Amino acid sequence: MIAMSDLSLLKIRLGFICLIAALAYVSSVQPAVSASKDIYEIHGVDVDVTAETAALARVKALAEGEQVAFRRLLEQLTLAGDRDRLPVLDKAELSTYVRDFGVSNEKTSSGRYLARLSYRFKRGAVRSLLNEFNLPFAETISSPVLVLPVFQAGGGMALWDDPNPWREVWAKKGEKSGLVPLVQPLGDLKDVGAITATQAVQGDLPRLNKIAARYLSKDVVVAYGLQRLDPVSKLLSLEVYVTRYDNKPDPETETFPFIQNEGESTDALLRRAVNGVSDMIEDGWKRSNVLDLNHPNIATIAVPITGLADWIAVQKRLKDVPLIRRTELVLLSLDEVRINLHYVGQTEQLTGALGQAELTLVNEDGEWVLYLADVRPADKS
Repeated sequence: MIAMSDLSLLKIRLGFICLIAALAYVSSVQPAVSASKDIYEIHGVDVDVTAETAALARVKALAEGEQVAFRRLLEQLTLAGDRDRLPVLDKAELSTYVRDFGVSNEKTSSGRYLARLSYRFKRGAVRSLLNEFNLPFAETISSPVLVLPVFQAGGGMALWDDPNPWREVWAKKGEKSGLVPLVQPLGDLKDVGAITATQAVQGDLPRLNKIAARYLSKDVVVAYGLQRLDPVSKLLSLEVYVTRYDNKPDPETETFPFIQNEGESTDALLRRAVNGVSDMIEDGWKRSNVLDLNHPNIATIAVPITGLADWIAVQKRLKDVPLIRRTELVLLSLDEVRINLHYVGQTEQLTGALGQAELTLVNEDGEWVLYLADVRPADKS
């Protein structure tokens, strides 16, 4: 009998460990994003309701909060132009779409109820509802986008200098709770040293990349707002030039005009413009990632691994991809895992969604291969 070497025993043990982990993964993976990124959860719904009694006020507040949360969910999944077509459900209908809810900061007094609510909605039921109303929707969350608000009103351009009411309005908006997180810069000394208003508007890529790296963002949007006063109507106009710098070789600039309404304050005009630009950014992402639930697909994918840690990392990241319905294990070895990936949408959408989860899907000699983005071999680009 030939004794096995220590190396052979180690390989066998590793194989069993990988197999156990893989089987556990296949039984647990669900077609949903991770809890920290679940877009079917709506948080921060504040209610303040009065009624004859505190108990009645609470019932009314929960019903109102449910409506607000559901509307917010539908708006973040669908296109801005479809908001007038979004379904409005009564309390009994809406309750069938709620998985559960949570309450915090609860306060009651005589006839008054205040709280902050959060809701979790049923993904499958909401998907079916949107399909029924023929509403295109997306679920993939984009990586963060850094917004640089440059403002000009008569004088020179301002980014970090005061006054810059354009940047102040963007800062008040904070990170938009949609599919595209819009990050606002701090405006501190590091930002001031990283890029100027002129460099931002002129598209100085080294400077843009520098400040993007600080905020862990791959994409930067320069939102250049040019404010003018019409001498006849005495109303303000704001032309916003939006340029997005991402992985495309030639960034394009889009122009969006906003005219002040009678009686509208300057701050309200700027807020309306911020919301309009945000919707434009969001809609561009959604159109590229609209789900087609009526055409499911299957892809056989090879996953090169160097050990158990690689496979565990791939499993965790796959759970962040909402397009994936389920994963089947086909083959397991010490240096490769083969899986059947059941997903909805087009292959290009899957590739993009995997990229957002730091996974790289490439076609190599007619075979799909999935890499961890941070360990992908240099010669596989």
